[in-house]
Amino acid sequence: MKLASLYSGGKDSTFSMYLAEQMGHDIPYMVNIVPKDPAAMIFHTPNLNLVPLMAESMGRELVTADSTGTEEGDMDGLRRALDGLDVDGIVTGAVWSDYQWDRINRVCGETGLTVMSPLWRKDQDLVMDAFLDSGIKAIIIGCYAEGLDRSWLGRELDHDAVEELKEIRSRTGMSIMGEGGEYESLTIDSPMHSRPLRILESEVEWSRHGGTMHVRSATL
Repeated sequence: MKLASLYSGGKDSTFSMYLAEQMGHDIPYMVNIVPKDPAAMIFHTPNLNLVPLMAESMGRELVTADSTGTEEGDMDGLRRALDGLDVDGIVTGAVWSDYQWDRINRVCGETGLTVMSPLWRKDQDLVMDAFLDSGIKAIIIGCYAEGLDRSWLGRELDHDAVEELKEIRSRTGMSIMGEGGEYESLTIDSPMHSRPLRILESEVEWSRHGGTMHVRSATL
């Protein structure tokens, strides 16, 4: 099929796009919804300013749409982004969120588009192992759960980091994929990138509830 990738810059949307390509699908478009509210209901929000660089590196056409960040605003933004695109469906990085799954499927059902979610309902340990083997490199840019301190910001999600996440999970029950909002990630390289993302300047915002690494400047 000809697909558009619903892309946020995080590891899950990158990995799902990679898997769909490995299945033989053509993915000429990347669709990015940009909520005004950082606590958006449906879509990832940190460091969306970097998505155009990623699209450039991967040689895809980027389609963006603004959103208020409310549920209806996010859904309306997705409708506007998909309107008129010459595709058969979209590929998403949804893993376990029924809320996200239901809203995206509702919009695509209205427009007659197929939803492909290669990670949906898969065992999270198996998904993480496959992610590590894929050649995709991602760093943690948001920590919002017990056991994740400031030292995790900017850390690559490699084998050692995943083993530590599993140890934290044994104590707290967290998702090692960050599916419960425990952390956010940023892709810096993948087999689809012609050039990796290089962070030039960043700023950490931290409070007792966790923190975010805001990338202020980057290049390829």
